[in-house]
Amino acid sequence: MALNDHSAEIHTELRTRAAPRLRRPSMYRVVMLNDDYTPMDFVVHILQAYFGKTLEDATKIMLDIHTKGSGTCGVYTLEVAETKVAQVRRVVQKHQHPLQCMIEKA
Repeated sequence: MALNDHSAEIHTELRTRAAPRLRRPSMYRVVMLNDDYTPMDFVVHILQAYFGKTLEDATKIMLDIHTKGSGTCGVYTLEVAETKVAQVRRVVQKHQHPLQCMIEKA
């Protein structure tokens, strides 16, 4: 049986699927709270070492913590925020400072 262009038609069905909608992950703020005991230079060091802040930015955040009672260290996905808080808590405990660091939904 010979097939020519007209005798055999091949139908292909294209199924179109909507691309899955990707949602941005929820973001969380890492916040440090003021206390009367942790040295300001230690807070600046933490902000530089664990949050990648410049000396100028770290000093501004430290002053917010000192004068306003709290300061935002950065905004991250939950997993990153949890890691940053755990790192800060370890180093604070090691140096026996009462500095508090927490996460809040942005």
